[in-house]
Amino acid sequence: METTGLRVDIDERGERMNAKIRDAQNLKIPYMLVIGDREVENGTVSVRLRSEENLGAMSLKDFVEHAQEEIESRV
Repeated sequence: METTGLRVDIDERGERMNAKIRDAQNLKIPYMLVIGDREVENGTVSVRLRSEENLGAMSLKDFVEHAQEEIESRV
């Protein structure tokens, strides 16, 4: 995928998914993309916000566009 200008960190620890999500919220990570078997099968990512809001599944391209629009609106 082309460079999007977004900073990304992958949590590959052997922890349970709920623990990873809680840790990301405590670290104030703005977006968490959860990619499990279902998302891989459907070609999507499940998007969660640090505010515990679940944006649901969307294509990676749609998420990148959403994130870039939000960043540009803050400038």
